[in-house]
Amino acid sequence: MSLVEIQNVTKDYGAERGNFDVSLSIEKGEVFGFVGTNGAGKTTLIRQMMGFINSDRGNIRINGLDAWTDSAEIKKLVGYVPAEIAFPDAPTGTEFLRRQAELLGVRDMSYAQAITEKLQLDPSANLKRMSKGMKQKTAIVAAFMADSEILVMDEPTTGLDPLMRAEFVDILNDEKKKGKTMFMSSHMFAEVEDTCDKVALIKDGRIIAVKSTLEIKHNQNKVYKVEFSSAADYGRFLSESFVYSEQRPLQNQLLVNVHDKEINRFFSVLKGYRVRFITEIKYSLEKYFKSLY
Repeated sequence: MSLVEIQNVTKDYGAERGNFDVSLSIEKGEVFGFVGTNGAGKTTLIRQMMGFINSDRGNIRINGLDAWTDSAEIKKLVGYVPAEIAFPDAPTGTEFLRRQAELLGVRDMSYAQAITEKLQLDPSANLKRMSKGMKQKTAIVAAFMADSEILVMDEPTTGLDPLMRAEFVDILNDEKKKGKTMFMSSHMFAEVEDTCDKVALIKDGRIIAVKSTLEIKHNQNKVYKVEFSSAADYGRFLSESFVYSEQRPLQNQLLVNVHDKEINRFFSVLKGYRVRFITEIKYSLEKYFKSLY
């Protein structure tokens, strides 16, 4: 049985808002990405997983526990980064983290200190005066401090600058090496691609694809950018039996879709043309999911 089981879950707010018949399985030790545009239904599902809202239909189980009826127990097992940071009344980040540690039964703060240093967080600052980025860092430390086996994160890098995003990705990869199970929503394809084993795309509240990131990176359909030495060569090549995703006549350039099975024929045909340069356009997670939209 999967560590996280989401079966036919629906939360209907009306006017096509919410999520509809969502089913996902997350295995122990798997890092699972959840990608979609703002308003696609990512936060709704994560709030259902954490037991903050009940589903209209369907069932969510985490480590065998029901997400709604056993939500208090699940919160003890899961490190959680919410999409919207709303801290309780505490004078400083240090005091908030101390209270959080007490709530979670964390006595050794060395791990929290290590995350704090990696994120270059000064927790002594006044909570109410913290920037969005500082609040986000504090929430990440609070979620990771118990060294939980399961992490659920809703847009965890919101408000972080590019350098801190890179540090956060390093932290996730360290957690991955420990065998942690992680579920992370994001609209940033690069961080999902760099950390996740599998990824699901949600659109208008419905899952439209679930793929392994390795499968996407090694997609059999390649795209080559070819620039010909002359307009005559460019025009003549258009008569060849290939699929062109883009034509750029002013630059004498073509973007050619080539399946692995056609690569030998493709390069053989190119020998009959004067080519200025050719380069492969790497297939990315973002490109794959945009093709589904």
